[in-house]
Amino acid sequence: MLSKLQYISQGNTVQEQLLNIQHALDQGCDWIQMRFKNGTFEETFALAESVKKICHQYDANFIVNDNVSLAKIIDAEGVHLGLNDMPISKAREILGTDKIIGGTANTLEEVISQTKNGCDYIGLGPLRFTNTKANLSRIIGMEGYQTIMKELRTYNTSIPIYAIGGINLNDIEMLLATGIYGVASSSLITQSSIEDELIIQLNEKLYGTVII
Repeated sequence: MLSKLQYISQGNTVQEQLLNIQHALDQGCDWIQMRFKNGTFEETFALAESVKKICHQYDANFIVNDNVSLAKIIDAEGVHLGLNDMPISKAREILGTDKIIGGTANTLEEVISQTKNGCDYIGLGPLRFTNTKANLSRIIGMEGYQTIMKELRTYNTSIPIYAIGGINLNDIEMLLATGIYGVASSSLITQSSIEDELIIQLNEKLYGTVII
């Protein structure tokens, strides 16, 4: 079963990335998507090696953002691909059937297309404006999720849909009511503290119980 909570890493340096990923793992997050846009190849490779090791220690899934070649070399659990990245079918040829491939979508049509292309889950968003990602797609909003998820049911697909983009703790229950499977978060987790017990609260809402 795929985790219902994904942490998409943040940090402008390898050190910041590792600190934030360690923070998320310490709080109980068991799905890390490494997103590192500013690093050189050497820095990104070194970061991926370190992240894989610490994810293994925490029994957490390690997903690489965008970079199929890196995911293959490092033997990550999978890769997440944006709409302008390598086609999912090509990534599947490279990574094989046992790896997780996620795809991004912003509309119902893109959800259907990505599903037909063979991805394992879809990140649908953004819910609202966020500074986390440059060149942000159009804002979906809560009504957009409601409409897309309602229309998606007519296609008889059960692919897991993750909400993403500016999500707050108070959004979870309403998002789940639309039929989404889980959420992907960056800043919400990065900026939290251990004392906040944010991951516990998120898991309580997503799973209906505390995941230990």
